[in-house]
Amino acid sequence: MEDPDVFRQDKHSRSIVEKLQHLPPTPPGSDDNASTTSAQSEDVEIPLPPPTSVPSRVLDQDKKTPDAHVPRDPRLIRLTGVHPFNVEAPLSALFNEGFLTSPELFYVRNHGAVPQVRDADIPDWEFSVEGLVERPMSLTLRQLIAEYEQITCPTTLVCAGNRRKEQNQVRKSKGFSWGAAGVSTALFTGVAMADLIRKARPKRKARYVCMEGADKLPNGFYGTSVKLNWVMDPNRGMMLAHKMNGEMLRPDHGKPLRAVIPGQIGGRSVKWLKKLIVTAEPSENWYHIYDNRVLPTMISPEESANNPRWWTDDRYAIYDLSTNSATAYPAHEEQLSLVGGPAKYVAKGYAYGGGGRRVTRVELSLDKGKSWRLAEIEYPEDKYRDAEQYLYGGRLDMSWRESCFCWCFWSLDIPVADLAGSKDLLVRAMDESMNIQPRDMYWSVLGMMNNPWFRVTISREGDFLRFEHPTQPALLPGGWMERVKKAGGNLANGYWGEKLGDEEGEETVPETAKEVSMKKEGLSRSITIDELRKHDNENDPWFVINNEVYSGTSFMKEHPGGAQSIISAAGLDTTDEFMAIHSETAKSMMPGYHIGTLDAAAQKTLSEPEMHSVDDSGEPEPTFLRSRAWTTAALHSKKTISSDTRIFTFRLGHEGQTLGLPIGQHLMIRLRDPVSREAIIRSYTPISDPEKTGYLDVLVKVYFDTGAVKGGKMSQALEALPIGHGVDFKGPIGKFEYLGHGLCSIGGTERRVRRFVMICAGSGVTPIFQVFRAVMKDKSDATTCTVLNGNRLVEDILCKEDLDGLAKGNEDRAKVLYTLTKASDDWQGLRGRIDAKLIEKHCERDEDSLVLICGPEALEKAIHIVLRQQGWEDNQLLFF
Repeated sequence: MEDPDVFRQDKHSRSIVEKLQHLPPTPPGSDDNASTTSAQSEDVEIPLPPPTSVPSRVLDQDKKTPDAHVPRDPRLIRLTGVHPFNVEAPLSALFNEGFLTSPELFYVRNHGAVPQVRDADIPDWEFSVEGLVERPMSLTLRQLIAEYEQITCPTTLVCAGNRRKEQNQVRKSKGFSWGAAGVSTALFTGVAMADLIRKARPKRKARYVCMEGADKLPNGFYGTSVKLNWVMDPNRGMMLAHKMNGEMLRPDHGKPLRAVIPGQIGGRSVKWLKKLIVTAEPSENWYHIYDNRVLPTMISPEESANNPRWWTDDRYAIYDLSTNSATAYPAHEEQLSLVGGPAKYVAKGYAYGGGGRRVTRVELSLDKGKSWRLAEIEYPEDKYRDAEQYLYGGRLDMSWRESCFCWCFWSLDIPVADLAGSKDLLVRAMDESMNIQPRDMYWSVLGMMNNPWFRVTISREGDFLRFEHPTQPALLPGGWMERVKKAGGNLANGYWGEKLGDEEGEETVPETAKEVSMKKEGLSRSITIDELRKHDNENDPWFVINNEVYSGTSFMKEHPGGAQSIISAAGLDTTDEFMAIHSETAKSMMPGYHIGTLDAAAQKTLSEPEMHSVDDSGEPEPTFLRSRAWTTAALHSKKTISSDTRIFTFRLGHEGQTLGLPIGQHLMIRLRDPVSREAIIRSYTPISDPEKTGYLDVLVKVYFDTGAVKGGKMSQALEALPIGHGVDFKGPIGKFEYLGHGLCSIGGTERRVRRFVMICAGSGVTPIFQVFRAVMKDKSDATTCTVLNGNRLVEDILCKEDLDGLAKGNEDRAKVLYTLTKASDDWQGLRGRIDAKLIEKHCERDEDSLVLICGPEALEKAIHIVLRQQGWEDNQLLFF
């Protein structure tokens, strides 16, 4: 006799499931002869996770982003360029893994940087339950595991943008181009969200549960909400998870704690969870309001941008997933031989419903929807209903649950002759509420919830059939939609952009693509490659789209992807990513940031392939720096010169490697803010000898925070850097290069000088020192140098011992003068600022001299005025 305390299912719903098991051709794949007592057995065979291989290496493209701490699988297809990380697996690889998806191929939707959480800090990860509750509480992950019942459940998560690229082919939405693999399934272990909310005791007016993560974004922390009654309904299955397929959550999937909201769009399953807030109204979080909505189809990107009321109308918010399906096999570009092959082909794919509703049928058509064939459906989720056991530290007990929260797999044997006689294969699914995929697309401004019939075209090519899926994700070319659109077909004409051969009526009018101008009218400025590379940094980043140059400086704070998205593109051609990702609204904004057009030489240079880390023989590169890519060196040592000055020594790629920095040029250094993890990029000139191998030395003055003045981000970040930590470098950059014996290259034009006047202050001495050393070390170089070095105190003078040592014995070629504004009584050098009187006395103008200047901006401006007043021409002045 059944134990009512254990066997807690709804018997009516159980009988429905059992009846479904005997209704071909859609068997759920469970054992028809299983007895009811099998629910008590731990020997029931259930799907377990596929073999997994934890990525151990940070990919090169991630090393220059805030996600430099996250190892990832290189098979994943990036949808939004380098950063933020939004990816899906190749559809065939995803489908072949089976019911459960390995964490490394599980799709990822990140709005910004992944919070970095050390393993040692995971037990003490703290989150709160607050708002309209009688018992607000704050607890750690350790408490969550120790004090609450742990459960394990299979759940399919789906991004609301799944299959969006199909919409983007019809008309560009505001979203990036997901293919059909924005869906994945895992076993999640954690605590029912209802247990926490119940303990906190919601107050009478409570209606919603808002969630907030730890991912800091341009518009605040990511957050959203679901209805309180959904949370409290056990058939909704909402939980807080700390494990995925039996292992700790990985960084991209919410390490160490996330919400899992089954049956709803993935955007409701907040990662890196920090807060549960019980409220009377839906979340007011920016990302809840301006994301995850399906606006009416007639609302254009322009209208949605100009009228906020469309976003605040909660009727357009999306929660439950729409019924959807896709074909995995035949795969895109698969070929089927008509000679000597099998008589039947097994078509396969996936389907899912929303809100816990079971997919009850999947149908395929070979005649454009005139007739349909019923596919068989396998429901692997049902196998877990027959098992009650502990799995990965959580209780697996789904025998009582009415809802279906996982994808199912459909298949159909199709005679090859039928495929050969058809132009396409159409698939549609229906759930138990008779929600069926529509024939035609419902386009919307965010491109979400796309679920029309999934169409695979069939082309006969000799003795083979070739299959084409609608699209390929992101920037990948291919798909029948792209082909039809390029041929001028109107993808919104009701016939997939094609004219049906047996249909009467007017000819299809080719769709004319709407061209959005991204150029500023009347602008004719020509920009060189040197100008562009000067803006390969965070201070004033320029980037290139279709050979037009844009400045991203004024939009860095407002950019939806964060400033890092712009910084990562600085100095690069980002045409493909921009055009594929951004909407018509974004494109229409570009004239405001347009500053010029690359000249022909710059276009050629920018189109050249990047350098590789090894040469053709497979040997390591002889030089470290690369002009179009970041390379990483580890901090080897840190030498204290004074209370606020350090020499940081970095270990290059190998002992015989030189830096590769020409005399007079500098490099970029990039690392992460130790608190915010935001990227910091600054220019520096190393003080190590250019011929030194294996190491480079960088002299840095550390600007510490004081009570009144905020310190320097980069210098303080370097100061906090532990030995062995990696730092990114890029270069060389700069328009000046000293070639020796008075010969200089300025902007690519050679010029010979007899004398250098070198004016510097503070850490601005480093490029001056580099050139001065090159001249003095070459005894055959007759070029003379006059150095004016200004500082406040004697201890502020950097490289003084080295400068004096180089000048010693070269008195006929070198004069080094120091002036202090706060000199002690025993100071023997000059006093005061570098002013007109000092310059006039020591820097007499002549035609064969070049003035090199490096220091604070105020000093450089003042020196510029003085030199011009004293008759120096601008072409005789060079500012580093």
